[in-house]
Amino acid sequence: MLYSFRRCPYAMRARYTIALLGITVHLREVILKSKPAALLKLGGRSSVPQLIDIDGVRYPESLDIIFWALSQSNDSNLVNQLWPLKNSQQNKIKAWIAYNDNFFKHWLDRYKYADRHPEFSENYYRNKGEVFLRRLDKRLSRNEFLFGNDISVADIALFPFVRQFAGVNQEWFESSQYHNVIRWLAGFVNSCMFKSVVMIKHSAWQAGQENILFPAH
Repeated sequence: MLYSFRRCPYAMRARYTIALLGITVHLREVILKSKPAALLKLGGRSSVPQLIDIDGVRYPESLDIIFWALSQSNDSNLVNQLWPLKNSQQNKIKAWIAYNDNFFKHWLDRYKYADRHPEFSENYYRNKGEVFLRRLDKRLSRNEFLFGNDISVADIALFPFVRQFAGVNQEWFESSQYHNVIRWLAGFVNSCMFKSVVMIKHSAWQAGQENILFPAH
């Protein structure tokens, strides 16, 4: 059972991984201002995404859900592509995700909601976020994705946040120097997987309603 919010970047990366791996879950769309009692009754943090598996085990973070999905897949080739067997590669992927979640997300929030952080200007916050974009663009100048010409967990984990950053001022982003990032991001957001599977709209889940399968078949 996957509790999710369509526009949340953390939920987005969890849904993308589940869809890519072809794992089927029951989707419960959550409206953050009116969270369902079933989610609140779980106790602890009530943010999304969260997943409860068939054995009642709770996965409260997006990365927990991503690794759960990897463990459920029978497609060993795809799993090994997304999450390589070598520890050195895994550590590099983790480092990129940590940099995104702990550094870039900090400045993204301030750039997106600059009016809530009047200590500095919107341009100041954007410039701080561009430190990450420059690093990402340089990395993507070598290959199609972060770790070669095949998608990895790192790409999936990062692109929803870059999408949000781009969305603050789409005109600025599209005319920026980050041509490799623009190309990489477009590959995700213009894909059928993203538009017709990951971002399909659902009404807020209510107790007693019929289960919604994700991805839909």
